[in-house]
Amino acid sequence: MAQKYAFWNNKGGTGKTSIAFQSINLYAETHPDHRILAIDVCPQANLSELMLGGLNNDGSGKLLARQGVVPRSSVGGYFQLRLPSPYTPPQFQARDFITKPSGINQSIPSNIDLVCGDPLLELQSNAVNTLANNQIPGTNPWIAVVDWLKDFIAQIENEYDAIFFDCNPSFSLYTQIALAASDFLILPVMADDSSRRAIQNAFSLVYGLKLPSEIYTTFAFATKLRAAGRPLPKVHLIVKNRLTQYMGAASAYAAVLTAIERDVAALIQTNPEIFSFTTSEDGFVEVRDFGTTGVVAYAKGMPFSKVQIGKQTVNGHRVQVKRDYLENAKTAMGHVVAKL
Repeated sequence: MAQKYAFWNNKGGTGKTSIAFQSINLYAETHPDHRILAIDVCPQANLSELMLGGLNNDGSGKLLARQGVVPRSSVGGYFQLRLPSPYTPPQFQARDFITKPSGINQSIPSNIDLVCGDPLLELQSNAVNTLANNQIPGTNPWIAVVDWLKDFIAQIENEYDAIFFDCNPSFSLYTQIALAASDFLILPVMADDSSRRAIQNAFSLVYGLKLPSEIYTTFAFATKLRAAGRPLPKVHLIVKNRLTQYMGAASAYAAVLTAIERDVAALIQTNPEIFSFTTSEDGFVEVRDFGTTGVVAYAKGMPFSKVQIGKQTVNGHRVQVKRDYLENAKTAMGHVVAKL
C-alpha cells in the first residue's frame, strides 16, 4: 500500500511548494523502482506548473492544455465529476485525470505521475461545503465528501509506492479532503513569529488541540474524522526553511525556531499519538536558503539534479549558479528525503 504524504501549513510563503517539488523529484530519483503520484490540491497549481516546465518553458500554458481536455485532466476535473454524485462514487477512470509530466518536461523523472491542480477548486468550494453539510438521515455527508480523494486513490493505489499531496495554505474543505487521505504530514516553517503561531494553529485545525471553546470541538476536523473511525495523518516532518535574508539577526532566527521545537516537544509528551516520531530532534530537518539556485530551478521546472553550474539566462536576465550553493541545496533536500 502506498505511503501518502501531505505538504501543508496554514501560513502561506513558507516554501511549501518548492520543498514539495524538490522532495518529490529527489524521492523519485533515489527510488527509481518506485512509482510516485503527485496530487496538486491547490487552486494556484504552482506544483503542476513546475512539473510541466516552469515559467521559462511555458508550464502555465501546458497546464491550461491539460485543463482543456475532456474530461478535464486535473483535480478540479475529478471534483466536477463528483459534484452530481457526492455521496456515492460514480463510474470513472482515474487514469483520465492523470498526467505524465516527463512526457512534457524531460527534467522530471519518468516514475512520477501527476494529478494537476486547478483554479476551479475555488469555484467548487462553496458547492462542496454545501454538499458536505447536508443533513441526510442514515448517511454521513461530510465523511462521504471528505472521502473523495480516498475514492480516487482506491482505484489506483496498488500502482504506486508513494503518493504526495501539495495542499493549499487554507483549511478549506478541499484541503481537508487531501489531509483525510494522507498518512503523514510535512509542515514547512520559517523563522518568524507568524510561523510559530501558524504551526500552533495547524495543530488546532488538524488535531483539535487548544481550541478556544468547547463549542468548536463538535465541529472540528479531528472530532468528525474520529467519530467516523478514521485515522488522522501523523506529523512526520517539520522542515525549518532557512530564508535567512528575510530573517534579520541569526540570534532572533534561532530563538523562534527553538521556541517551535519546544512547542513540539511539549506536544510529544501530551499527545504522542499525533506524531510519527518520539523526539523533536527526529522530527525536524533544516533547509538552507536556495538563493539563485532555487530561482533557476523553479524558472526552468528542474529538480536540483538537472540544474547546471555557471552563468545562464532566466527570464531575460543573466544569473550565475555557484557550485557550493547548488551542492548545499542538494544536501539539504537529501536530508528531507532521507526522512520519508
